Amino acid sequence: MDRYERINTLHRVLKSARYPVPLPSLMDELDCSRATLYRDIGFLRDALGAPIESAGGEHAAFRYEQGEAERFELPGLWLTSDELAALLALNELIGRSGPGVLAGALAPFKARIEHLLSDQGSGKVLPIERIRVIPWGERKLDQQVFRTVAGAVLERKQLRFRYRARTTNSDSRRTVSPQRLTHYRDNWYLDVWDHDREALRSFAVDRIVEPRAQDTVAIDVAEAQLDQTLASSYGIFAGTPKAWATIRFSEHASRWVADEHWHSQQKGTWLPDGRYELQLPYSNSRELLMDVLKYGPDAEIVAPVPLREEMKSLLHLSLSGYA
Repeated sequence: MDRYERINTLHRVLKSARYPVPLPSLMDELDCSRATLYRDIGFLRDALGAPIESAGGEHAAFRYEQGEAERFELPGLWLTSDELAALLALNELIGRSGPGVLAGALAPFKARIEHLLSDQGSGKVLPIERIRVIPWGERKLDQQVFRTVAGAVLERKQLRFRYRARTTNSDSRRTVSPQRLTHYRDNWYLDVWDHDREALRSFAVDRIVEPRAQDTVAIDVAEAQLDQTLASSYGIFAGTPKAWATIRFSEHASRWVADEHWHSQQKGTWLPDGRYELQLPYSNSRELLMDVLKYGPDAEIVAPVPLREEMKSLLHLSLSGYA
């Protein structure tokens, strides 16, 4: 039992005890030495403010003061050591893979978890460097833009901004009702109701410039409609699915693809020869083709025919660059 679990167990025992609990009983309950138990009692009393009263001498015993036991609780959120370690790993993921907008705000939380998990008696330090996060395809994100956008989403306020589209390299002014933030492939997107286009749209947050939250309350679009328009097709591109793609992967690639999540409505089938067939809905073929291309000869688009022909054209164009 580590220190954190001992403190939690000690609190539970003392809180439920009607009479002082003898020192040997507490040592057995916590499976620790006398010195360790006294350190834990001191931490519970002095650092956490527990109303502990004790009888000293050879027959030392401890309990919470009568009338205070019911009122006292451990401060903050108390979880198991494994849960705290998982939270610490998650916090490290946010700090190393995100734009930094959340890492600063969570720094006190991280320090508190490290303090609870550390063994102050031995001076043990948690090896945070053992958690390695490698972001892929992450784009630079302005922290102030992210805060403004996130605030408008949560406060349900309309938002005005300038948008620099990558596809057309053009600027436009938008007035939108933000619906939700979406984190997709290490980047953030803003799902909105676009008042100028009178339609649902998704914008890359890293391409939003000069966002200004408005006093006007945002229009709320039903969750079902958001999912139907923005999440029913493959990838980040919006639109109602126009077809289902069928992709077959080699026996080698199937070992990875069979365990991957491509789409919420995907259908997977193992073929008799060891290959894996994946079916999923799509609207815009661009992202789907890029993802299939990375498997090279280990993937083949079987249907529909227009998607298969589009892939063949891409392969020919790619090959021509090496002529």
